[in-house]
Amino acid sequence: MTEQVLACIDGSGHAASVCDWAGWASQRLEAPLTFVHVLDKESAPVQGNLSGSIGLGSQEQLLAELAELDEKRGRLAKEQGRLMLAAAQERAQANGIEQAETLQRHGALVDTLVELEPTTRLLVLGRHGEASASAHAHLGSHVEQVIRALHRPILVTLGEFRAPQKVMLAFDGSATTRKGVEMLAASPLFKELELHLVLAGADTDDNRAQLQWAQQLLEQADIAAVTTIVPGEADKALTGYQQRHAMDLMIMGAYGHSRIRQWLVGSTTTAMMRDSQVPLLVLR
Repeated sequence: MTEQVLACIDGSGHAASVCDWAGWASQRLEAPLTFVHVLDKESAPVQGNLSGSIGLGSQEQLLAELAELDEKRGRLAKEQGRLMLAAAQERAQANGIEQAETLQRHGALVDTLVELEPTTRLLVLGRHGEASASAHAHLGSHVEQVIRALHRPILVTLGEFRAPQKVMLAFDGSATTRKGVEMLAASPLFKELELHLVLAGADTDDNRAQLQWAQQLLEQADIAAVTTIVPGEADKALTGYQQRHAMDLMIMGAYGHSRIRQWLVGSTTTAMMRDSQVPLLVLR
C-alpha cells in the first residue's frame, strides 16, 4: 500500500501555502501527492423535512423553492471544490510535480482524514479554514481535532511558502520526541538542512545526555544537528529560540510526559499555533 502526502484544500488564504508545502514534501519524500477537498456540513445542502419550520406545511411552493435552493447550493459548493482542486493540481505541476491526484469527499473532515489515514504518510493543512477572516484569525476549528484523531505526522502551514533552510525540533527526552528523532533520522525530508535540537529546561547531566543520544543518532544518518538547552517555560523558551535564530519550521511531538505535553494539549495548543509565526510539524 503506497503512502502519500495528503493536502487539504479549501477556500482559505492558506490554500496556496498548503499546495507548495505539500509539493515540497512530496518531492523530498518521493511520495505521491493527493489534494483532497471535503464538502462538510457547513457547505452541504440542508437535509430534512422543512415543513415544521414553515408552520402547517401548507406552503408547498415555498418548500419546493427552499429544496431547490439547497440543491443548487450543494452543486455550487461541489463545483467550487472541483475548481480549487484543479487549481491546486496545476500549481503543483508548475512547481515540478509530474502527477498530483485529486479527491473530493462529502462528509466530516476529521472522519474523512481518519478513513484516509492508512495511506497517509504526511498530512498538510492550513492553520485556518476558509471561515477565518484573515491569516491572524483564530485557529481553524478542525486543526486540533485532526491532531487528536490522527496518528500520522501533520504539517500545519501559514503564510507564504518558503523552502525551509533552518529547522528546529523541540526535544524533551520523552518517548514521543525520541521517536521523532528516529523518524527524522530515517526520513529524507530534512536531509542537508540545518537542524537544531532544542530542549527547554535545566542544564543537567540527564538533559545533556538526552541531547547527546539524539545528536549521535542523527549523525549516524549523516544529519548534523546543533543541540541547545534553553532555560524557562517550554512555550516561551522554544518560541523565543525560534525567533532569535530565524527558524523556518518547528517540529513538535503531539504528546509527551513533560511540560511540552501541557503546551500541546488543550487550550495551550490553540494558543501556540495561533501565535507561531512559522509552520509546525506535529509528530505522532
